[in-house]
Amino acid sequence: MRVLPVLMAQTPPMPPGDAVARLHDHVLDQVGEFPGTRLVVYPEFHTCGTAGSRSERHRQYEEMAEPLDGPRVRALRDIAREAGVWLIPGTVVERGPRGELFNTALAIAPDGTLAARYRKIFPWRPVEPFTPGAEFVTFDIPEVGRLGLAVCYDLWFPEVIRQLAWLGAECVVLPTQTSTTDREQELVLARAAAIQNQVFVLSVNASGPVGTGRTIAVDPEGLVRCQTSGSSPETLTDVLDLDSVNRVRAHGTCGLNRMWSQARPGDPVVPLPLYDGRIEPSRWEPLP
Repeated sequence: MRVLPVLMAQTPPMPPGDAVARLHDHVLDQVGEFPGTRLVVYPEFHTCGTAGSRSERHRQYEEMAEPLDGPRVRALRDIAREAGVWLIPGTVVERGPRGELFNTALAIAPDGTLAARYRKIFPWRPVEPFTPGAEFVTFDIPEVGRLGLAVCYDLWFPEVIRQLAWLGAECVVLPTQTSTTDREQELVLARAAAIQNQVFVLSVNASGPVGTGRTIAVDPEGLVRCQTSGSSPETLTDVLDLDSVNRVRAHGTCGLNRMWSQARPGDPVVPLPLYDGRIEPSRWEPLP
């Protein structure tokens, strides 16, 4: 049985000055409270909070940006190592090799290794000043399964989670900082993405006063496993059975729909003009 005990922290973003120190205390406190936890997830921009007008926020992003071998990420790696958990500390503002700004989600292993980094492919334009990423990212938790990373607005683009599922992700984690009235639609999208791709979806939103909360965990049939009721700071815990992904794909959603088994040898190639590509039936099934 491949189970993953997760803790999702619906918390407000913190100013970068003392954010890592406060995160350290919060992670250790939460893991002490829930000692079986293997994966801890925080919202988007959790250690990179900003305030003020759009231009002021952009200036703050420029000031706080660091490469991934900088002091912020080194400290986050130390936290995961000390707590002995897989840590997704939200996203950080990454300074790229040519001076770019990326909104980057991290996955850190219990030994402090930076297991994965994902640069948000769909920044929320025109509000966010970040350079888009161009790579879909998954990582493996040994003896448990494969997870995919996405960030907030990526959820509005079905190509992202479809591609992650095809790459073998059984659970997609989305650090999120939605502060607007469309969180209701995002809850629908989280369930739709889980249903369409038969994966777990965890959308971990920031709490007030910045975020609108309503963090949600959805199973591979689109059923809500747990959800916060509002925007107040709150902790959700759950235990994901990643074997259920195989069960749903083998027997179908509600015992009916097996989308990943749709293609058959000899089926025609389907052009995808939007992408200048095509669906190849021989490539349809997810990677092992």
